[in-house]
Amino acid sequence: MIQNRAIIKSIQLVIFTIGLIFSLNAQTITTEQYIEQYKDIAMLEMKRMGVPAAITLAQGLLESESGNSDLVKKSNNHFGIKCKSNWTGEGVTHDDDSLGECFRKYATAEESFRDHSNFLKAGKHYSFLFDLDPTDFKGWAYGLKKAGYATNPKYPVILINYIEKYNLQRFNLVGVAGLTNVDTKKLKDDLVLQEQKTSILTPTIPIDRRTLGEAEFILSGDPDIISVINGSKCIKALKGTSLLAIATHHKISLQRLLDINELEDGLLEDDQLIFLQKKSTKGKNDFVIVTKKETYYSIAQNNGIQLEKLLEYNHLYEDDDVLSGTKVYLKAIEQLDQSKINSVQNSGTVFHKVKAKEGLYGIAQKYNVSVDQLKNWNKLSSENLQIGQQLIVSQ
Repeated sequence: MIQNRAIIKSIQLVIFTIGLIFSLNAQTITTEQYIEQYKDIAMLEMKRMGVPAAITLAQGLLESESGNSDLVKKSNNHFGIKCKSNWTGEGVTHDDDSLGECFRKYATAEESFRDHSNFLKAGKHYSFLFDLDPTDFKGWAYGLKKAGYATNPKYPVILINYIEKYNLQRFNLVGVAGLTNVDTKKLKDDLVLQEQKTSILTPTIPIDRRTLGEAEFILSGDPDIISVINGSKCIKALKGTSLLAIATHHKISLQRLLDINELEDGLLEDDQLIFLQKKSTKGKNDFVIVTKKETYYSIAQNNGIQLEKLLEYNHLYEDDDVLSGTKVYLKAIEQLDQSKINSVQNSGTVFHKVKAKEGLYGIAQKYNVSVDQLKNWNKLSSENLQIGQQLIVSQ
């Protein structure tokens, strides 16, 4: 009898333990908790790639069942993105439209959110979405269905219901403003949001919108101070500035702004000129001589010329090194003013184009100057030369 009681207690203990395990595994998070947990990532992705934060959160809520789906638990895949042929990462099998389909697997939820943005940005059939106003969540919702993101005919309606029910649009407004370290508890209404949105793009001292000539250009980072460089309007933007914020402020699409400035991402890595109009195919001057550390991209931006054309005129690649003393042409050879080039040479400045296997010592011997003189005239820090590099060999 005692032995039977012991067996019963053992069975009860096993049942209790199994029940506890299932209970722990069945723990869920609420929709509100999901939004709170992932809102900052969604806003960062909006600033980085331009996908509206409200859309990202609504898709995450739907596709992951507010973070509680089996797929999320075994793969951190919050958006139901399948492996496809171009996926090189890990995958997991999951039943969806068909049995045992391959879905992408991520190490963290952050990776899933980032891949979701990249997935939409890279997909040609989604490109029209990035021409929409980033706060137009209804346009995005119906656009995703039109582009084939989901087969459910009610997909856009479900996303819109999520956005309206949980006021996810407030995160769109914050994302457009380009704000960081946002405390959403302070965002009580659209008026507060609009004040914060304006502060990111308004100078401390109010300045009326105006267009300045090149000589008057003020490098302040104020988006309302517009200059004209080589016939195209531009502003000076500071490192870390959201290109989405600039695009919204000047009422042009983010994709067009990226295309004009030959950029691929949404945040600036350095202070630079940002053009609001298409750049010219040729420079105002015939050429420039590099005197400081630059890239061909920065030379193109600073002279208001399309990078592709600048590289074409100089028979270069974008990642080629730009060494001090290099002459970079801003026009095609047939467009050059030969009289100006000759006058530079006749004034006493002589240039030499570096050929294969040439070194500073040999060039110095050829022009009867010293290696130190060549280094000084061309501001060279080493004796490494690049084929095609223009060197000042006489002054």
